[in-house]
Amino acid sequence: MNCDALILAAGLGTRMKSKTPKVLHPLGGIPMLMWSIDAARQATGRPPYVVVGPERSLLEDSIPKDIHLVNQIDRLGTGDAVMQAAQELQDKSQLVLVLYADMPLLTAGTLRAVIKMQRRNAGPLTILTATTSQPRGFGRILRNESGAIEGIIEEAHASEEQMTIKELNVGIYCFSAEWLWGHLSQLPLSPKGEYYLTDMVQLAVEEGNQVAWTEVEDEDEIIGVNNRHHLAEAQAALQRRVNRKWMLSGVSITDSASVYIGPHVNIGIDTTILPNTHLQGATTIGEDCVVGPNTIIRDTTIGDRCEILMSVVREAILEDDVDIGPFAHLRRGAHLQRGVHMGNFGEVKESVLGPGVKMGHFSYIGDTTIGENSNIGAGTVTCNYDGKKKNKTIIGEQVFIGSATMLVAPIQLGDGSRTGAGSVVTRDVADHTLVAGVPARAIRKLEQRD
Repeated sequence: MNCDALILAAGLGTRMKSKTPKVLHPLGGIPMLMWSIDAARQATGRPPYVVVGPERSLLEDSIPKDIHLVNQIDRLGTGDAVMQAAQELQDKSQLVLVLYADMPLLTAGTLRAVIKMQRRNAGPLTILTATTSQPRGFGRILRNESGAIEGIIEEAHASEEQMTIKELNVGIYCFSAEWLWGHLSQLPLSPKGEYYLTDMVQLAVEEGNQVAWTEVEDEDEIIGVNNRHHLAEAQAALQRRVNRKWMLSGVSITDSASVYIGPHVNIGIDTTILPNTHLQGATTIGEDCVVGPNTIIRDTTIGDRCEILMSVVREAILEDDVDIGPFAHLRRGAHLQRGVHMGNFGEVKESVLGPGVKMGHFSYIGDTTIGENSNIGAGTVTCNYDGKKKNKTIIGEQVFIGSATMLVAPIQLGDGSRTGAGSVVTRDVADHTLVAGVPARAIRKLEQRD
């Protein structure tokens, strides 16, 4: 039986106290809503439908284009939210899975288990339950003597005895589509003037139908986000989940509580992640690397056997056997080829450092290409901006740049050339030539080396 997923995301989220819709607050570096979308898509094999409020225009730019948005203008409860999707979903599939955008840790595996149970269920719906001593405001499951579900009592209306029940209704449902669309109009209006999807369970029981259930295995999955404290709780749970996955896959994380790894990061085996390291975006790290401590890496590709110590790396490429830091900064377009060494307090932007390049500390390299086995002395600066545009510096192979050299772009230094310490180079330098001074002038030709 085919199944479509319906994600309810129209809540006001007033307890977040934010100008940003609740479901767009980031979790693990991506909007919270995207976790529900991805899990639902994986569970059903189809793009889900998402019920949104008047903030639709704010959500449209943050989710994939193939996601179906359904408007709920008046926000008259969860039952009303599902009613808004009737026209879109009727006659589309045999089953309808309903979940919430503010429960972002539910996995595709758990959702598949709910769908699978409903496919085997002769009754009209299956619910997801949890047995826990942390009620989190969920309703309690009421069962008869034979163990069948006979109702749900909301926490606000539960008696003292019912409050001791540890089996909770998580609020995830899989319905027979035909039964759902035929019974939504029978939902009673609550004293608050809203329609609650929870009452569908009572409708099924009153008709003598069987309500099936499956239980969530990981209690973290049912964390709901209503305020920023809950969001932090969800982030900590996600962090545990992601770090556990990588450690079981052959990555060493010496202090899991202080390491943050995004959902789109890939890490090779035998790599070690040290404390207070943040791996973000589409970052790939190879095998046998050491990263951290106190390091931020975003949207970067890193080869094997690299070492990155207390540094910030964004939108860069590091090939094999590169080491940088401490306190290095690689900005967009930095490309360090095999065997590059970059010292502390260096910065590279929109530049290629060729194989074996050694770059000293306190240097800035911008809009530059450096040839193989060249040495960049401490305090070197490529003066790439003339007040109007960025200019290129080209440094050949086996070049030696003396400490505190200023290279005023556009400029080209030939293979085997050298600069004296403190030089200000304003003209191109020929191959195998030593220049020095302010401004730098040719001193002599150098012996060529193999």
